[in-house]
Amino acid sequence: MTPQTLKLASRVARIKPSFTLEMATKAAEMRSQGIDVINFSVGEPDFNTPEHIISAGKAAMDGGFTKYTAGSGMIELRQAICEKLKQENGLEYTPPEILVSNGEKQSLYNACQVLFHKGDEVIIFVPYWVSFPEFVRLADAEPVLIDTLPDKQFEADFNDLEKKITPAIKGVIINSPSNPTGGVWGVEALIRLLKMAVQHDWTVISDECYERLVFDGEFISIEKLNRDHNIGARVVTCLSLSKTYAMTGWRIGYAAGNEIIIKAMSKIQGQSTSCANSIGQRAGIVALTGDQQPVEDMRLQFRERRDLMVKLLKDIPGVSCATPGGAFYTFPNFSEYIGKKANGKVIQDSFDMSEYILTSEAVVTVPGDGFGAPGHIRFSCATDKETIKRGLSKVTHALEKLI
Repeated sequence: MTPQTLKLASRVARIKPSFTLEMATKAAEMRSQGIDVINFSVGEPDFNTPEHIISAGKAAMDGGFTKYTAGSGMIELRQAICEKLKQENGLEYTPPEILVSNGEKQSLYNACQVLFHKGDEVIIFVPYWVSFPEFVRLADAEPVLIDTLPDKQFEADFNDLEKKITPAIKGVIINSPSNPTGGVWGVEALIRLLKMAVQHDWTVISDECYERLVFDGEFISIEKLNRDHNIGARVVTCLSLSKTYAMTGWRIGYAAGNEIIIKAMSKIQGQSTSCANSIGQRAGIVALTGDQQPVEDMRLQFRERRDLMVKLLKDIPGVSCATPGGAFYTFPNFSEYIGKKANGKVIQDSFDMSEYILTSEAVVTVPGDGFGAPGHIRFSCATDKETIKRGLSKVTHALEKLI
């Protein structure tokens, strides 16, 4: 088949590539050329997976646990997840209400596939994780973008939400703590959203992959609030071992929700990837039931890094930065530098700004325009404090050269 006769499916054109992965690829290419790159683009912990979890993975391989498992996940892992949800989140679930996936990303994709029809609309809050709108589009639905309030941990601008409600809206996706902002919604805002979901018969998909990385106050699952306040919203909660246990490459995530929805999600997954990998599932049991101190150690280090990064960003003239309540990102606003020139070229948006910082100082960042937030740039705290100091010094130097 020649390129002239090849016609790709229209769904390919409807979605955008993951530019966060593109930035990581650029960093790797520059390093391969011997360039000293400082990478603030990474969306994963820089720590290694805790040793007791690695040992469990090795034991699984040595013991021959290298075959397919049940499509929805090992019963032992789903039982461990139920116990985790009970002990940590105060939520009662049974194994048929749990689906183990190849990373939480697949759980989110599965949820959109089973919940939304062609022509449906789905609420997404801006700034958003880059995959949310694309999951919705791949389900033949359309995202409805809602503004948020940076000075309130990027909670919803409910005035904007009220204005954009239509009968076509069937769901809402929320991510707290958030990628890219690190924002953590307060109880009042979460309850208000849940009540709106009941009023309008929306399904709430809650991405809670950063649940263990909250720095100020306690994390509360949306479903916990839903039950405690007898709100009655329909909620699918998606979680991950990736961020909590530094297991991004193991690809183990899971969803908890109504058994009918979970069964449908398992049906979709069964015809795409079958089961999650058996070795990662065995390691996942140990992650959930074993020593949790490494998680707390990582959280404390991320908090120290957050504090340092926010301080240094605020010290840069013309840059503002809200203090994130969780995750491992900061999301400063560089709008005052948009429109300035570098080597005769106008910096027109955050894509140009990130590219300029990369080419002039070999510092990799992620442009906020890709998250729906012009003027902002995402910086990851998933690196050591000395690198944070050195990298932000380079960013400052780059900005000083703009005219």
